[in-house]
Amino acid sequence: MKVYVTFGQTHTHSINGKTLDKDCVAVIEAKDYETGRELAFKWFKGIFCSLYSEDDFDMDMMKWYPCGFISVK
Repeated sequence: MKVYVTFGQTHTHSINGKTLDKDCVAVIEAKDYETGRELAFKWFKGIFCSLYSEDDFDMDMMKWYPCGFISVK
């Protein structure tokens, strides 16, 4: 499943050469929501805005994220 992560205005991260910030949505592939959540806390050290499961993410929100989806592994 996919877990979507959004970031606050001052949150900027660099993961595997990719910059993640307020203008993108990070996508974590995981076996379930709990595993994706654990990875988000590990990789972003708890510094992010929101987490969404694949079923709960509203694609209409993408208008607010001009850099689109960025897959993190």
